[in-house]
Amino acid sequence: MDIVINLNKPKGITSQDAVTAVKKILNVKKAGHAGTLDPSATGILLVCVDKATKLASYFSSLDKEYIAVMKLGEATDTQDSCGHIVERADKVDVQEDEIENALKSFAGRILQKPPMFSALKHKGQPLYKFARKGVDISRELREVHIRRIELLKTYLPFVSFRVLCSKGTYVRTLCDDIGRKLGTFAHLSELERSAIGPFGIEEALNLDEIPNPPSPPFGKGGQGGFESHFQSRGIYSMDAALSWMPEIKVKEPVIKNVRNGNPIRMNDCLEIPVNLNAGDSVKIKSPQSEFLAIGSLIENYKKTFRMDIVFA
Repeated sequence: MDIVINLNKPKGITSQDAVTAVKKILNVKKAGHAGTLDPSATGILLVCVDKATKLASYFSSLDKEYIAVMKLGEATDTQDSCGHIVERADKVDVQEDEIENALKSFAGRILQKPPMFSALKHKGQPLYKFARKGVDISRELREVHIRRIELLKTYLPFVSFRVLCSKGTYVRTLCDDIGRKLGTFAHLSELERSAIGPFGIEEALNLDEIPNPPSPPFGKGGQGGFESHFQSRGIYSMDAALSWMPEIKVKEPVIKNVRNGNPIRMNDCLEIPVNLNAGDSVKIKSPQSEFLAIGSLIENYKKTFRMDIVFA
């Protein structure tokens, strides 16, 4: 059952709780997610099942879109509504145009200091464990890319906005920084992840919408009925889930080399995408379009593809 599920994670459960629920519904032993959502957040959680767990890193590197609600006038130790208030303004007196200008000032490449209440590691331990003990660990600034940010609604002390950002962006830190830019305080009140790359919230499934697996036999050939059972909104084959990744087809005699994880040359291929750069990932398929592997163009040998993941 090598599939990827675009799950709409409900509020109040961890990302791992959501994965466990999916495993129970599908009666599978192997599943994982491609990017954590805090328990208080909702929205897209990509759940990878069986062999698709090998693809998680490709999804986690995609840009994410969030719809956030921040509360002005209060800062918390966790930078969200789950923490304790550590700073409070006497009043919140900002105009909508000031808020809009503040948001726009964060567009582009910016530096963020990761929050202490995060899963980033220090000496093998997540930072939040130190934070719970009141220990502050020095953190280096990290560059993130805010590709787009727009004001949606102002209803003071709350402000909602949409942001499209790169991997590694902390929206709650963004809220804290926006508050200080406005001369006050702020923390994240609500968060929905509305997109990951090409995956949108409109296609996401709630837990109770995930179909139960069919009972064997699955139909003629064993797999046909099984695959068609899962051809629905929010559920993707590995190939379909990587629709944004370019692909190459190899010549028939080369298939064995691919399955063995050996590098292949460009002249082993039937089709080569244009404008490939060194390090770019590609789907590698047979002449009959069977998904064999994921490879990448080797930087020092630009006519060679290395096998990164092989689906033997």
